[in-house]
Amino acid sequence: MTLVTSAPAPVPPSSVTTSALDPRWVAGVVATALDEDLGVAPGRDVTTQATIPPDTQGTAALVARAPGVVAGLVVVPEVLRQVADRLGLPAVTYAALVEDGAAVAAGDVLAELSGPVQVLLVAERTLLNLASRASGVATHTRRWADALAGTGALVLDTRKTTPGLRALEKYAVRCGGGTNKRMGLYDVAMVKDNHVVAAGSVAAAVRAVQTRFPDVAIQVEADTLDQALEAIAAGARFLLLDNMPTPVLAEVVAAVRAGEASTGRVELEATGNLTLDRAREVASTGVDYLSVGGLTHSSPILDLALDLRAS
Repeated sequence: MTLVTSAPAPVPPSSVTTSALDPRWVAGVVATALDEDLGVAPGRDVTTQATIPPDTQGTAALVARAPGVVAGLVVVPEVLRQVADRLGLPAVTYAALVEDGAAVAAGDVLAELSGPVQVLLVAERTLLNLASRASGVATHTRRWADALAGTGALVLDTRKTTPGLRALEKYAVRCGGGTNKRMGLYDVAMVKDNHVVAAGSVAAAVRAVQTRFPDVAIQVEADTLDQALEAIAAGARFLLLDNMPTPVLAEVVAAVRAGEASTGRVELEATGNLTLDRAREVASTGVDYLSVGGLTHSSPILDLALDLRAS
């Protein structure tokens, strides 16, 4: 299932991904998480396996304890499947009542589960860790998407993700109405100040990338108007306007737009020192994007719970 919500314009950057989660990636992440919780496969849950007979059946509800936007529910069935396989028990029946990307209220039941109680309890923490984390990212992203609604600007994520969970967290950004930027260091060249220092100039850095990786899009960070114009002259058509006060940002955007008759379209991204309370102010300068590392590095989880029901 692909969930992407974005304004009709501008067109998202060329590095955007709109794919659903790769099942092979999900399987690997779940296996790693279960090894972490149970020990090396098949592992064990000493409390659950000591107190609950393997043939005991039960039902449970996955419930939202707080309002938000859910994401990561697509991972839950894989957790249940792998736990059942490790324990050598029958599969759990899983019925989702909402889809990833849905807005939910506190108390809403997100899914119904039924099957061996051992499987339900052994899987509980892993499935909650993954879904709560993803839902927290989606909920935070939705606040930014709502703040930018109608401005024409899109909120982008960054590479500031939890190691090993980038695909899930960027998927959660999409579920919350945000847009993915580059997925890693391999798909887009981003020339920052340290690259410029090492290469000797913006132009030298851009030429080096064009020579070594001619098929890769190039983005250049600029702190001032002069740097922005230098980057465009060097051939860059995507600029990261970094940590600029709103008046300066507006000046740079106006200058770049004024030159587009000769340069062609230049995509402009505001980055650094962005907060929700100034999101619309920044968007009003005419930038195409606001990139917000906090979507992934600072989102609190959405409180979800697995409630076992009395038989």
